[in-house]
Amino acid sequence: MPETRARFAPSPTGYLHIGGLRTALFNYLLVKSRGGKLILRVEDTDQKREVKGAIKQLIDILSWVGIEFDEGPDVGGEHGPYVQSQRLDIYEKYADELLKSGKAYRCFCAAERLAEMRRERQMKKLPPRYDGTCRNLSEDKIKERLRGGEKFVVRQKMPLSGEIKVYDELRGEIKFKAEDLDDHILIKSNGIPTYQFANVVDDHLMEITDVLRGDEWIASFPKNILLYRAFGWEPPKFVHLPLVLDKNGGKLSKRQGDVAVEDFRKKGYLPEALINFCALLGWHPKNDDEILSMERLIKEFNVKDMGVSPAIFDIDKLDYLNGYHIRQKPLDELTELCLPYLISAGFIEKTQSSKLKAQNDNLEFKNKLTDKIIGIGFIKKIIGLEQERLKRLSEIGELTEFFFCGKVEYPVELLSWKKLTIERAKENLKIIHHLLEKIPEENWTNDSIEEDIVSYLRAKELKIGEYLWPMRVALTGRKASPSPFDVAEVLGKEESLKRIKAAME
Repeated sequence: MPETRARFAPSPTGYLHIGGLRTALFNYLLVKSRGGKLILRVEDTDQKREVKGAIKQLIDILSWVGIEFDEGPDVGGEHGPYVQSQRLDIYEKYADELLKSGKAYRCFCAAERLAEMRRERQMKKLPPRYDGTCRNLSEDKIKERLRGGEKFVVRQKMPLSGEIKVYDELRGEIKFKAEDLDDHILIKSNGIPTYQFANVVDDHLMEITDVLRGDEWIASFPKNILLYRAFGWEPPKFVHLPLVLDKNGGKLSKRQGDVAVEDFRKKGYLPEALINFCALLGWHPKNDDEILSMERLIKEFNVKDMGVSPAIFDIDKLDYLNGYHIRQKPLDELTELCLPYLISAGFIEKTQSSKLKAQNDNLEFKNKLTDKIIGIGFIKKIIGLEQERLKRLSEIGELTEFFFCGKVEYPVELLSWKKLTIERAKENLKIIHHLLEKIPEENWTNDSIEEDIVSYLRAKELKIGEYLWPMRVALTGRKASPSPFDVAEVLGKEESLKRIKAAME
């Protein structure tokens, strides 16, 4: 059985779309599950849309999520060059072969004539296809126009009648009427190949055995297969991946929000979560377990387990998966991931030029909200408390601001709870303050704080919520936070007493 070879062939036109990541991932899983090779090929024939540096950026972001290539512009290989603009002489050779065999022809029609033709066909409610004016020009006429320096494109000569049958690994046989197919352009007038032509030539020469691409390319499928037949080549197996739609059933669009993988990275989504999420957009494991590592995906992936119905991009599901993978992180690693967000939030800044390594117990920061120096141990405790609640790394600033600020601000009404009056809340805080004062520094742990306070309240048959609620608000200024006992432990005895006293006043 031949080695499985698949390719990911993006255009360098900007950021990697989440749909592009899914395509790259499925190609990666296919080859890795079979011990094959994944090729990166840059399809830069549309030079007007090319964005400088886009390919390096794309390679970097794919490496970040764990997708590496066996061949490509950055790693080399036996089937290069892997950038289409460096393969123009190859396309010219194969276009000439089609011209000589009569499977393609030169079209000299001017842009103005083509525009007029399209208008007329539109008025007659006909498909906007080329009308074949140059399809059967004589050799003498062609030579005459070439001598005159007329520009031309090379078009594929499509069958005029009959049925074209193609085969998709998910959908089975698909039939197309030949009369509905356009004599589409293979080589533009500037000598640059179209995507459709270069794609087929490259897939053949790079020995691609399997093509996984979006189902928007199904309309081009018969044209691709007819090109393979024109050359006498064996086509690869094709899988057209289902569309990815938003929750409202519309196509994902850059205009409707962030769909670039780089944007998800900035917002604090983990590569493990993005890979896990993208794998479930059109594929599903047989055992229904949706928490999947890259290793498990490679082990369990099978093209036959994919569906053809559109996949729904559900941001809530992505948040759930991201939260799960955050909770699996060792504290040191999670702290390192969160530090840049705390720095960008303006809470802390480095006091040394050393790398942000959480296992460096001597690492110190300046608290920009209080001008105090704080150690990495303090920050680790904060992040450890919030690990269970984090859905995105970028939330760490919003969730933890009260730990860094010198003074907690909130409306006084927040101290009341249910039927608890402000006056009663003040009296309850006095009791909490008194109980906390009696706990020695060496016993200042969440367990000791909880035991001393709760045992006292129960012994006095007092309503625990009427004491813990104002305690929480006094320490954090918030309705929702980690346990007030956990918060008190991290803040320390002095700061906790200071905040409760401020609330009483």
